[in-house]
Amino acid sequence: MTPPISLPHHRLCILMFLFLALLVSAPVFAQGPALSPDAAHIRDLIYSGDTTTAIPLARALEKSSPENPIGFLLEGEAEWWERYCAATEIKYGMVEAWKRSKEPGDEAFLALADHVIQLAKVKIAKSDMAEMRVYAGFGYALKTRVYSLRGENHDAARAGVAARAEMLRALELDPQNADATAGLGIYNYYVDTLSPIVRLLRIFMGIPGGNKELGVKQMETGMERGTLLDVDVRFILARALRQYDQKYEDALTIALPLVSRYPRNPDFLLLVGNLNAELGRNAQARQYFQSVLNLPAPYSPCLGHSRDLANSFIAGLH
Repeated sequence: MTPPISLPHHRLCILMFLFLALLVSAPVFAQGPALSPDAAHIRDLIYSGDTTTAIPLARALEKSSPENPIGFLLEGEAEWWERYCAATEIKYGMVEAWKRSKEPGDEAFLALADHVIQLAKVKIAKSDMAEMRVYAGFGYALKTRVYSLRGENHDAARAGVAARAEMLRALELDPQNADATAGLGIYNYYVDTLSPIVRLLRIFMGIPGGNKELGVKQMETGMERGTLLDVDVRFILARALRQYDQKYEDALTIALPLVSRYPRNPDFLLLVGNLNAELGRNAQARQYFQSVLNLPAPYSPCLGHSRDLANSFIAGLH
């Protein structure tokens, strides 16, 4: 069984992504921004693990609608998942993206995120809409993810605070936004799981406290009703319950719909295999790891790395 893991200092940056969730509670009955059929198709390709197909389609959407941030946002989301996959390692028996150094493509990625933000703000200047506020906040979150992965705390904090401001305004305009509530759930959960040292830093910084139980409920709402964060928040919650609470059965229940809906995403397959291994279900774990090995190349640009991780897990099964 994996021992409890204290939150490393560089992981404090994760909190800045959590500001996507905002610091207010809101009743949730509505979904987030509606996606066009083209955008929804690209999004499904991303979560299917097929970023090789998704990125050119996102760029085509950018050309057909150059003033709309959604195409650029989807390109950034696709590129983020490639980065996440490439950064995954096995530590403490868990497959997770840990800290890495700067990479040559990072600056172009950050510029793409800035473009999402700029386009959203142009729309906001004409008419303040919750949808554009969410897109702007998502743009800042893309930046925060890379800064956090690189351990650049100050930059991550600045981007996270900016994301928080955009999302706060989105909830003012649409108090029932399910994606914003999902983000709030992430915040509530993680703040309530901080190590004692980071708790002191949170108080020093004036960051409000969280509520883990409420956070789980809010993330569940996002999983069921969100349109932008539903897949992300399901993946985040399953990983969090595994890492911080060792609730492997609950985490597996949450993660299984990911592989049911997207059976060729290597990140999802590795997570479910990892959870089965933690539960001592080695035969099931082996099936999921073998599914990664069976994925056709070059389906995912990160497939070779995912296969190496799957083989490492298989070698450790008895």
